[in-house]
Amino acid sequence: MKIILANPRGFCAGVGRAIEIVNKVLEQKGPPVYVKHEVVHNQTVVDELRELGAIFVEEISEIPSGATVIYSAHGVSKEVQDQSDASDLGIFDATCPLVSKVHSEVEQHSRAGRDCILIGHKNHPEVEGTMGQYNISKGGKIYLVQSIQEAKEIEVQDPNNISFVTQTTLSVDDTQEIIKVLQKRFPSILGPRKDDICYATQNRQDAVKQLALECDLILVIGSKNSSNSNRLREIAERSGVESYLIDTSADLNLDWFHEKKVLGITSGASAPEHLVEELLDTLSQNFDIDLKKGEDRQDEGIFFKLPKELRN
Repeated sequence: MKIILANPRGFCAGVGRAIEIVNKVLEQKGPPVYVKHEVVHNQTVVDELRELGAIFVEEISEIPSGATVIYSAHGVSKEVQDQSDASDLGIFDATCPLVSKVHSEVEQHSRAGRDCILIGHKNHPEVEGTMGQYNISKGGKIYLVQSIQEAKEIEVQDPNNISFVTQTTLSVDDTQEIIKVLQKRFPSILGPRKDDICYATQNRQDAVKQLALECDLILVIGSKNSSNSNRLREIAERSGVESYLIDTSADLNLDWFHEKKVLGITSGASAPEHLVEELLDTLSQNFDIDLKKGEDRQDEGIFFKLPKELRN
């Protein structure tokens, strides 16, 4: 079995920063420390942090007054921020800076009274946090569009005063098709100067497209609730290659490998590299493998600073 590892894969700068924030707050404050939603969408990471004393909650009301809360990498709404202040919580913000950029864009559109379309997936925490940045007091509204069909059908208050932003972890190709529909329907629509979809999402999707040219089976390591991991599996499948999303090597089904000769492996932006290593160990116990690693996994030249309260 020939195995090719995607490059890049795994942790992005925003995920690495969020996990480091939780670890440093636990060191500084001691457990328990509360985290609003899973800090990143990976079950292994969440379980490891839970063992260290992190308590993951969905509602601010679950947190005792005066305790410490960390906002997840997906970001939170203005309402959640207000609830935290009302409960006198100590706040550390692990929101990915690229998500914060989208929040800033939504706020600007809101202040201008400009309607805003968010391209994203309903009920995803990033989408909830981003939509929660919009203040309707200036007369504008925010809308969610999830598909090309919705883009064709959406009705807005003022077609001549409209903008769009996107969730950061979408399929680049799918999003571009939706944007084309919106631009055709609303010629004056304003978009971000630079694509909202994050560099890590784009790079990992490009790497999977390359894998699909060389492999007849692709495994994506990532949790079921990870948007960017799901997009990687979808892109591989759409490229004509059988593909599966697995949390860990324990999810392997050896039937998948029947008559397969070249396996591609990648991991979502919230999946730790040790899961890739464990998968390779499991595969080597079942197959005579020929591993093609290529270059070492690159850091992509992006680094996000920790909050100043946590810098050494």
